[in-house]
Amino acid sequence: MSDHADTLLGKDTSYPEQYDPALLQPIPRDRSRKVMVSGDLPFTGVDIWTAYELSWLDNAGKPHVAVGEFWVPADSSAIIESKSLKYYLNSLNQHCFATREQARQAIAKDLSDAADGEVQVTLFDIDEYSNVGSLPGTCVDALDASAYVYQPDASLLKFNDQPGEQQQLFSHLLKSNCPVTGQPDWATVWVQCTGQTLVPESFLAYVVSFRGHQDFHENCVERIFTDLMASGKLQDLAVYARYTRRGGLDINPLRFSGAQDAEALEQLVSKRIARQ
Repeated sequence: MSDHADTLLGKDTSYPEQYDPALLQPIPRDRSRKVMVSGDLPFTGVDIWTAYELSWLDNAGKPHVAVGEFWVPADSSAIIESKSLKYYLNSLNQHCFATREQARQAIAKDLSDAADGEVQVTLFDIDEYSNVGSLPGTCVDALDASAYVYQPDASLLKFNDQPGEQQQLFSHLLKSNCPVTGQPDWATVWVQCTGQTLVPESFLAYVVSFRGHQDFHENCVERIFTDLMASGKLQDLAVYARYTRRGGLDINPLRFSGAQDAEALEQLVSKRIARQ
């Protein structure tokens, strides 16, 4: 928490009554990456935010509401702290935009400036935003591991000696804790990998090991990715986590390497799971 001592993060603050892009609090990505990655990033990807509490006024004073989807590129310089984004979005509640497109453009500019990267913004009508489904692959949650620990431990990951077919595994048991507030963050995490076969029980134990860990959503996914790739057993890898919403926001980071099926990834990220 010392990294955020000079900010409003983790402090009681009044909700803003005027539009204020300065409320957005960027956090440099290299704070966490410098301990995980040396040299070029081993992945590309995006952080997909969903904002369920988004509203503004038109020039006549009539309120409008939408579900916002914000795609923050993984190569942007910063993530945006979620509570600061919530304050920022609330600052739009009494602000007038002449058109929906004007609102979208303003949000896109403000988020892009804060993240220091081009953020894509889409605004959905409430009734058109419904695509609840399940992730592809095999859920490992009914399996049993030999032991469980509650801090991330890459040595838990085990592989069979012989290469196998592409795997898709997921677990609903990912839990980490916010480094600012200490509140629990819940997620479903999904991996797709080629190379030697990842032992499903070991993936389960590894996911559970985040249970006492404090870090941001984006950093947890990047740690999972780098731990798996550092094993030296995989050729290609994709890691995706769908976190449950808090304060009307959810964050869903996706990281992948190598040649991925763009259409399959598009279908993957378009689905919400039941807890969202």
